[in-house]
Amino acid sequence: MKLMRVGPEGKERPAIADNSGRIRDLSGRVPDFAGTAVSNSALDAIRAIDLETLPIIEAPGRIGACLASVPNFYCIGLNYAKHAAETGATPPAEPIIFNKATSCLSGPNDPVIIPRKSVKTDWEVELGVVIGREALYVSEQDALDYVSGYCTINDVSEREFQIERGGQWTKGKSAPSFGPIGPWLVTADEVPDPQALRLWLSLNGKVVQDSDTSDMIFTVRQIISYMSQFMKLMPGDIIATGTPSGVGLGMKPPVFLKPGDVMELEIEGLGRQKQVAQSAE
Repeated sequence: MKLMRVGPEGKERPAIADNSGRIRDLSGRVPDFAGTAVSNSALDAIRAIDLETLPIIEAPGRIGACLASVPNFYCIGLNYAKHAAETGATPPAEPIIFNKATSCLSGPNDPVIIPRKSVKTDWEVELGVVIGREALYVSEQDALDYVSGYCTINDVSEREFQIERGGQWTKGKSAPSFGPIGPWLVTADEVPDPQALRLWLSLNGKVVQDSDTSDMIFTVRQIISYMSQFMKLMPGDIIATGTPSGVGLGMKPPVFLKPGDVMELEIEGLGRQKQVAQSAE
């Protein structure tokens, strides 16, 4: 299934694409997509709905974040071999885990707001993994059974805040609009191999990131299993699994976002995003 949320900010409706690609209104059946409403069992209930009985949304308008909220927004750092190399970092021996503030969520085509006093705002196309069951002490073999779906993420990052202000990555990852997710939440059954997806990002029409998820140092299976040894993952949690090479920080000289810059990004089968950078008021 391909699920999405459409409508003005704060008034989004849950929706689903039918077999003909038409957008159907799920708001009469589902309150919204968040937490247990995107658990594996909740998605099974949506599968049982006859989509022909749902109203068609003729003009969906704005696309919201594919999740209304998340219990946790986890991220994995330096998880692509070529990206680690471009930053000069040694590839990690174990996954690097950090968080984005959950208030950073935004729609896939909403503006990216460059924070006040920012001089190093950067882009990162990433595969997002949404958890569908409580996961604690999960084996790698069983890990994908705990996934409800996947989505496209731009893990927008302010490098000075992240690296030069005490080395606390969360500070550089959490500004409002720094977490565009969607357009689709694509259910796990439609993604047979999360390690075989092309992902790319362009800046002002020039492709700067172009890779596939096979370059991950730690696979989705490994990430979920590893994290579950230290914490209980909950339905609706989202994990951004790292970015490939081509970020602004790694360029020579470095390139960072300025007002008016346009980012377009896509992950194979999961949908495309487009954001224009704007200055904070």
